[in-house]
Amino acid sequence: MTEISYLVATDVGGTCTDTIIVSSTGDIHIGKALSTPPDFATGVLSSIGSAVEVMGLPLQQVLENTTLFMHGSTVADNTLLTRDGAPTGLIATEGFEDTLFVTRGAYGRWSGLTEDGIKNPVTTSRAEPLIASDAIAGVRERVDCDGDIVEPIDLASAEQAVRFLVEDKKVEAIAVSFLWSFFNPEHERAVRDVIRRVSPETYVTISSDIAPVPGEYERTSTAVINAYAGRIARDYLNDLEAQLRRNGYRGQTMVMQGYGGLLPVNEASERSVGMIECGPAAGVIGAKFLGDMMGDADIIAADMGGTTFKVGVIQKGEIEFAREPLVDRYHYVAPKIDVVSIGAGGGSIIQLDPKTQLPTVGPRSAGSRPGPVCYGLGGTEPTLTDVMLLIGYMDPGHFLRGSMSLDADGARRAFQDRIAGPLGVSVEEAAIGIYRVASAQITDLIRKITVERGLDPREFVLHSFGGSCGMLASAFGSELQVRRIVIPYTASVNCAFGLVTADVRHEYSTTTTLPAEASAEEVNAIFAPLAEQACEQLLSEGFPEDRIALNWSVDLRYRRQVHEVTTPIRAATPLDQAGLETLIADFEALYERKFGKGSAYREAGVEMTMFRLTASGKIERPNLPKVAEGAADAGAAKIGRRPVFSERHGALVEADIYDFTRLEPGNRLAGPAVIHTPITTIAVQADQTARMDGYRNIVLELEG
Repeated sequence: MTEISYLVATDVGGTCTDTIIVSSTGDIHIGKALSTPPDFATGVLSSIGSAVEVMGLPLQQVLENTTLFMHGSTVADNTLLTRDGAPTGLIATEGFEDTLFVTRGAYGRWSGLTEDGIKNPVTTSRAEPLIASDAIAGVRERVDCDGDIVEPIDLASAEQAVRFLVEDKKVEAIAVSFLWSFFNPEHERAVRDVIRRVSPETYVTISSDIAPVPGEYERTSTAVINAYAGRIARDYLNDLEAQLRRNGYRGQTMVMQGYGGLLPVNEASERSVGMIECGPAAGVIGAKFLGDMMGDADIIAADMGGTTFKVGVIQKGEIEFAREPLVDRYHYVAPKIDVVSIGAGGGSIIQLDPKTQLPTVGPRSAGSRPGPVCYGLGGTEPTLTDVMLLIGYMDPGHFLRGSMSLDADGARRAFQDRIAGPLGVSVEEAAIGIYRVASAQITDLIRKITVERGLDPREFVLHSFGGSCGMLASAFGSELQVRRIVIPYTASVNCAFGLVTADVRHEYSTTTTLPAEASAEEVNAIFAPLAEQACEQLLSEGFPEDRIALNWSVDLRYRRQVHEVTTPIRAATPLDQAGLETLIADFEALYERKFGKGSAYREAGVEMTMFRLTASGKIERPNLPKVAEGAADAGAAKIGRRPVFSERHGALVEADIYDFTRLEPGNRLAGPAVIHTPITTIAVQADQTARMDGYRNIVLELEG
């Protein structure tokens, strides 16, 4: 008998750590545990253990038979947001030490601020750099815009700068960013050699490795971010690998990147900037995989966990990428799936604005420790999770398979003391009001990335992910009038599900400017060395040629403009002249999609500025069998009735309660109702019906 093997994927979030285990027989097992900052690796093993417990097998046996472990983590995001990175220094071209402080002109004063913040420009200021001004050293060197060395590097000056930063400023990481180094990295590499000789334990990032692109400020910022978070991320990944090995795992560990691909752990350890928002990126990848199975090409992928609400858009089967990625208020240059977010999650703290006495949701979060008041772990400030309990959506006896009892009385007291009492309303009225505030915030965010970009939400399907989203999706989805709402079987662990549907991906790029009138041969000559390097790397990682895919794309712009659009090459490669003409036409179509109909203007001339290659090593996809749908009657899954909030009635009304594990494909039920799954809860509004499909997803549709 052939032994069963497994794919294991774990995603660490701000509140919970999620696991999905896919067996070679196609079975899916789900696990969830509270995250354990700062020792996140412990939470990872606990989450895997919770999935293995359901399987009825020893953890050691499952890990010994695991062929691939895939991982997404917020460690880089957390390090940057909490300013808890390694003391970092910067070595720059002499005379350009203040690049981080200048930023990109006046834009740096308001980048990353909310709309309210931007409305008051006089009160704005540039973000405080991650490194102190006295931890920056200039080195004499100069490379020109053609990559030619104008002034050779002064290695004695470079060593002096390194010793100053390491010995006097006590830095533990150094970023190196010289002018035009993306054309000629020789000087940056020489300084890296000096750092490794003088201080081998110092973490080092050079901008020509991490961001070989134009843009002095963005490239320097990216190198600094990578250095600042890099040592923390590397130490974390090393610790995680050690714990996995102690529990029997012998395979390779792959780490998710913000652009939606996986990297081997040794490479990911040197590219912490790529881990930023890798969890939400995995969620969008999972949404696309599910959408492909269900025949949905236009998807709003909404994910709400314990800390934030995140949303991305898939249009005509294509994932959107961010034009100018930011983490907090810091720019960085790395391909990243376009996911926008607000601080509204299950753990978001509810409070009254001290000036207006109006209730607000987030952005502060209770996290997993102490967590919401109802967790009974020491939390004293009411959260959105407490609201869900007070309006009847959560059941103390069904949370996390009943493994944690919820303190409803404690949540009620906290809400009465801090919110309802000061507002002069009942606890239920206050909780309903907060629910509506959160729903309105989410609706506004989704409209910004759809309606304000010329997209009609009514033409999209809403995919609802995360442990908290299922309780709100029926409300904001109805407000948006989406075609359908899908709450997947793997909803509360969707980012982990996205990991097992992703591929290993390496990104390569080179910068040069070519007019659109260039020949196809000129373009092919630029891509040829990138393709050769990519194939060599994937072959060395064990991928056969038939599982390697190379995708070409080009950044194009109209002459004398700065707005570039990354345009995939759809034609066969190497290109012929017809394929090149198709590329230009695709650029103009994308340009109008981003900037409005009629904005394209071929007469201005078109330039190609950057040439990108994505090399994918195809990982075996999980085989998710679809079963035939049976009878519509869901009566066998009904487990009771209780008061829950109904948007139509504006109050708590008696509603049917269902056990997800007793539902069968084809079963239908009418709202208002609540469905309890082992790891999340789904609210069905009064004007909606819910159906379990052949993949065990719950599909909500508006009546009539």
